[in-house]
Amino acid sequence: MTHEENWQTKLSSIAERTKFIFNNELLSDVKFVVASSTDEGESKKVIPAHKFVLALSSPVFFAMFYGQMADTKESIELPDCEYESLLELFRFLYSDKANLSGNNVMQVLYLANKYMVPSLAEKCKRYLRKNLAASNVLTILPHAQKFEIKDLEHPCWEVIEEQTEEVVTSVEFATVDRSLVQSFVKKDRLKVTEVKLFKAVDHWATKECERQGLTSDGETKRRILGEDVVKAIRFPLMSDREFSSFVLDSNILTSQEVAVMIKHYTSVLPDTVSLPFSQAPRFELKEPNRCYRFSKIFLAGTKTSWWSYDSGEPDDINFSVNIPITLCGVQHFGCAGGQYTVSTEVRDVNSYFSVVKRSGTYISECDETKQFFGFDVLFDRPVRLKANRQYKLVSLIKGPMSWYGHEGKSSVECEGVRFTFTRSKYSGNGTTEKRGQFPAFIFI
Repeated sequence: MTHEENWQTKLSSIAERTKFIFNNELLSDVKFVVASSTDEGESKKVIPAHKFVLALSSPVFFAMFYGQMADTKESIELPDCEYESLLELFRFLYSDKANLSGNNVMQVLYLANKYMVPSLAEKCKRYLRKNLAASNVLTILPHAQKFEIKDLEHPCWEVIEEQTEEVVTSVEFATVDRSLVQSFVKKDRLKVTEVKLFKAVDHWATKECERQGLTSDGETKRRILGEDVVKAIRFPLMSDREFSSFVLDSNILTSQEVAVMIKHYTSVLPDTVSLPFSQAPRFELKEPNRCYRFSKIFLAGTKTSWWSYDSGEPDDINFSVNIPITLCGVQHFGCAGGQYTVSTEVRDVNSYFSVVKRSGTYISECDETKQFFGFDVLFDRPVRLKANRQYKLVSLIKGPMSWYGHEGKSSVECEGVRFTFTRSKYSGNGTTEKRGQFPAFIFI
């Protein structure tokens, strides 16, 4: 590059003069040879530089040029970077500016870390956080994990949790490392149906078989996925139709696992046999909803307004929902400061199979929405309930008299879900669809 005579006098600051000699043969005392990709193929390009300027901002370059083992060669070849990315690193060292883009930012970040330029590394991370999307997160996340950039890795997972379906159905998902597939299936917070997650994992296994030159039969795919990945898929969250249509055809599960799942779907699985796969839902990133079922609530503490548990009989109610939901727990009535020992269970009415259980001791607090005293019995593992199936909620409660509900509704709409309540054939402590316990069902 040519230069004007007396160029120094025309640039008023040291910053302008340093910027002027960027990528300039003028005063250059070292050259970097790097690869450059073009439509015609790969070639070599040379970037002229100045040892003093580079060493001024990078401890690595300082050691390279002025340390005990200083490199005295006039030309240095760097095989681990491309021309465009190294040029942006040098532009930043000469001018505190860099032209970042989706094509170069990951490589520039790599160079900023390699040559210990934290201000440029932070600039790259800001750019990535600002431009994170489902379309590029699978490119960025592996680099964030490799270089242990936690303040970039966490935003990546936030994008994945919010846009899971778009991420797992992308072309890039089929190319990720197995370790990342494992991380996906073990996440508790994903916005995707389990069948779509399984289809993505099955597709990844098929592509991995192709990459390894193997036949993509069920046994091979299972071996490539590994037991920890297969066991982390939550097959009970699928409908029986989804399971039959997609999981059976994949041949990934063993005949014994298939038999247990079929018994689960037909409600004939004995209580002594546990499912080999988790039923815990992958929580959506939102607060659970509450379906309140009473129009009026009576205050405990008067002769006519109280609900007693002296009989030792449980309170129970039958209910169903018109669409599948995840039941997180059930709110119970209490009294101000009251302590209650409770054993709560949800059963399938037809098979009498226990869907979920929870026992514990609870202190009653004021419900800020409805202004009554009560407590939440939350399940350790929220359970997926099927549409139009009859369930029985049973709670054996020990404690002081409590508030109770009156003028309950047989059908209640809440956040697009219709709850239908009917009295149990054996209503032990008196709860019905019209009055008694269970003010709210907590669900997502």
